[in-house]
Amino acid sequence: MAEKTPNQQLAEKLLFKPAYVGDKSAAVKQEAHAFAEGYKKFLDAGKTEREVAAESEQMLKDAGYQQFDPKKTYAPGDKVYFSQLGKAIVASTIGTRSFEDGFHLVIAHTDSPRLDLRPTPLYESDHFSYFKTHYYGGIRKYQWGTMPLAIHGVFTRADGSSVSFSVGEDENDPVFCVSDLLIHLSHERMGKPASDVIEGEQLDVIIGGAPLNDEDKEPVRRNAMKLIAEKYGIEEEDFLSAEIEVVPAGKARDLGFDRSMILAYGHDDRVCAYAQVEAMFDIDVVPEKTVCCILTDKEEIGSVGATGMRARFFENAIAEMMALHGEEGDLRLRRALTNSRMLSCDVSAGYDPNFASAFDKKNSAYLGRGVCFNKYTGSRGKSGSNDANAEYLADVRRVMDEGGVFFQTAELGKVNQGGGGTIAYICALYGMNVVDSGVAVLSMHAPWEIISKADLYEAYKGYKAFVLNA
Repeated sequence: MAEKTPNQQLAEKLLFKPAYVGDKSAAVKQEAHAFAEGYKKFLDAGKTEREVAAESEQMLKDAGYQQFDPKKTYAPGDKVYFSQLGKAIVASTIGTRSFEDGFHLVIAHTDSPRLDLRPTPLYESDHFSYFKTHYYGGIRKYQWGTMPLAIHGVFTRADGSSVSFSVGEDENDPVFCVSDLLIHLSHERMGKPASDVIEGEQLDVIIGGAPLNDEDKEPVRRNAMKLIAEKYGIEEEDFLSAEIEVVPAGKARDLGFDRSMILAYGHDDRVCAYAQVEAMFDIDVVPEKTVCCILTDKEEIGSVGATGMRARFFENAIAEMMALHGEEGDLRLRRALTNSRMLSCDVSAGYDPNFASAFDKKNSAYLGRGVCFNKYTGSRGKSGSNDANAEYLADVRRVMDEGGVFFQTAELGKVNQGGGGTIAYICALYGMNVVDSGVAVLSMHAPWEIISKADLYEAYKGYKAFVLNA
């Protein structure tokens, strides 16, 4: 091989060339495959935000975390968690320094686009029984037709008792679906915009087609309700106080002959949630600054509600810990939040060669290049963006480099193509340093999404490095 010229050597030193994880480290590739097995089980167990919260809480308990008790005292190294209405979690490892000095925080959301049942969902039409739905988050409605669907949820009766259920995941379960019109009769529909090919009112789920034999009025509807009542001990009125979600049926699967990717429902944003929780488990030293992992809900509809990030349950958890250690007061809380550092962990749009025109290739997230950082998100003119400080990004680079973490930077598509955002801008209201970070995803917001196992593993490594060394 010819010796490189001085200019070639200088170019190697000065120019940045992103690398794929698998090209640089065969060992990491194998570690990523092993790490992904736990993640697939996590996805299968958590198809809804309630299920994710329950699974995460159990994982935390198994790892030695205790539910926070304001009557107890805690010392550096102790591990505690808070639960918010069974749908959001704050997990913390207490550090040696004053809380007022700030926290190291990672946050992800656990909700995903789906179909929700309406409060009065059950009806019959022409010998079919249906559930009426209201779609949740940014879905493309036409993608939900003819797909096997599962139903997960909880009924809470008027007396306060609850029953949880899941139908459609076990191979012996029935499944459900939204019907679609055959191509032979779809000439008119095929000329419509994609957003109107299936209307919102056509996303009703078929749940039955057999009548209750001794009924002459709505026999199929009555039969469906009879079967539901026999199985779960609920009445139709109990739907008024229920949370029922319709999601794609089936397990997470390896994708590709090389098994380098995972096809699953809910990567957005359970991939970051899992990486965070696993990173918390592997903190094997007493940290200087207190570390927090936050799993929140409702991001797909604006982080609203009592379990969304705007609800301040995270702020309340911080205040509780500070009060227990004699650091009460609004001013000290505000100082603690301002002095904190956070990674807002959410997925990024992965570059897709089939739709190359939507992306800026130089500033896209690529599957297999490691955890992704978005200095800013937003749409067009950076509208709705956090836009992280250069000084903070430099420190994040340092942490990733020292931790041997593969990482990349990206924007969300071309400047005028559209865009989106996540939670960073909400957390920035506290005055803390925060940047969006996550995993590249193909087919984001589709019923089935794609990630790279290497990126999942590098996210885990990156979050662990951050909470210990930021």
